[in-house]
Amino acid sequence: MAAPNDQETTVSDLRTLVDEFVRERDWEQFHSPKNLAMALAIEAAELMEHFQWIEVADSRAFAEHPEKLAAAAEEIADVLAYTLAIANSMNVDLSQALHAKMVKNAAKYPADEYQGRHGGE
Repeated sequence: MAAPNDQETTVSDLRTLVDEFVRERDWEQFHSPKNLAMALAIEAAELMEHFQWIEVADSRAFAEHPEKLAAAAEEIADVLAYTLAIANSMNVDLSQALHAKMVKNAAKYPADEYQGRHGGE
């Protein structure tokens, strides 16, 4: 049986997966928004470690190196798991939150003004 993929899995499926994992271990007691935000930041830092001190081109080439890609993917999964856990803890609808944020970003960074330019001027 093949592992689930993004085309077959909903955000709700992923939230349930994380929620069941947490509940089976009785970890809700530790999953305050504060603790989850800190854990999320730590996991994001662990992802950044894979790219520390390398050139941009080398970071783009990660996909060509299965071991490096697998290690980065594991950290990305940790970041996603904590993102889902904090959304569960705070009852945030991720689809609504992301849509609202992208609408806000589109107004802040109009495509005709920022085409090919980063927003950090």
